[in-house]
Amino acid sequence: MSRSARPAEDVVQGAARSAGLVAVGAGIAAAVVGTAVVGGFVAGIARMVVTPDRKRTERVPIHAVDTVSRTVTLERTADTELQGRYSLWFGGGTGHMRIGEVLGTTNTTVTRRIIAIDAGDPTAARRGRWGGWFYLTPGELDVPVEDVDVPTPNGPAPAWVIRADDPDAPWAVLVHGRGVTRAETIRAVPVFRAAGYSVVLASWRNDGVAPRSVDGRYGLGSTEWEDIDAVLRWLSGRGATSVVLMGWSMGGAVVLQTLVRSAFADLVDGVVLESPVVDWHAVLKAQSQLLRLPRPVRKVAERLLRTPVLHRLTGLAQPVDLRQLDMVARADELHVPILLMHSDDDGFVPSSASHALAEARPDIVRLEVQTTARHTKLWNHDADWFDARILAWLTEVVQRDGAASAR
Repeated sequence: MSRSARPAEDVVQGAARSAGLVAVGAGIAAAVVGTAVVGGFVAGIARMVVTPDRKRTERVPIHAVDTVSRTVTLERTADTELQGRYSLWFGGGTGHMRIGEVLGTTNTTVTRRIIAIDAGDPTAARRGRWGGWFYLTPGELDVPVEDVDVPTPNGPAPAWVIRADDPDAPWAVLVHGRGVTRAETIRAVPVFRAAGYSVVLASWRNDGVAPRSVDGRYGLGSTEWEDIDAVLRWLSGRGATSVVLMGWSMGGAVVLQTLVRSAFADLVDGVVLESPVVDWHAVLKAQSQLLRLPRPVRKVAERLLRTPVLHRLTGLAQPVDLRQLDMVARADELHVPILLMHSDDDGFVPSSASHALAEARPDIVRLEVQTTARHTKLWNHDADWFDARILAWLTEVVQRDGAASAR
């Protein structure tokens, strides 16, 4: 029988088989496309974690500015309604105001005192960026400031140095957090000077001040510690024998990695941490919940960061294993006194890991808790509280232990 003379039922069955194969093929194609889309989304999440934000978004609506009465009315948020002193950038970062006390609130707005307008015309601004770092340069504190370049693996990193009157004074190295610069740390200069310390305000790779790394990505502390190690090396070459490290937010992760990895860690007599990242898993979990991301998405993103070859999807030159950055799990490796300051309403870096570290190492960790100071704004909310806690710890713990070991 010729092919053209096949019974009708054979033709129908053949057509059905062809249709089935087409359907299966279409399903496979859809699955491949869907997997690629999901994979691209997860890779994007992982990439976002390690990519510096070059354009700082101004998200806070500015409703009114009265330069005569020196007031500004802003959208009311958990941050903008807090009493204290803060910064407000506007005009794409070209304008800057320093903001003071809350004068009044409505259900949606807050009106605050303008302490100073440092740059720009705020009357033309419609949105701004709220920030905790209050001073722009340490010169505003009327202290002698030196500009130095610290040799680091990526090149010379600028630092501000403020020396105590005593040439043999101990040193404090201040380490800023993610998405900001060394200006964030100026707030702590007065208390360390009051305690008799010389101070280094350090920069680190990819912060917009220090040299960029090859990949231009955050190592979340796993690479940035090398730049603080370089500061310790620089201080050692100048005869330093006693150093306190202080870190804010991701700067806390940088400080903790310095403590467990640096060849110069023996110089460190104590660590101060403000709103620190002690465990990145806790941070990413909290942020994922805020974004309503499914748990598997976070887990796969974390795996991408740490898996060789796959890590390249994030732009990283080397994998970043968040398990190695979990300092609660590695608490037994810590060996110097730690002052840990955190607000339980942080809103970005949950305080749970700070509490866990204090519970794991009560022998060396002193935990000081606020409840309404938000993230990295403990000084802004209550400078007296902030300064008193640091000064007491320096005198009661670090300097006492130093005097005892010298005898």
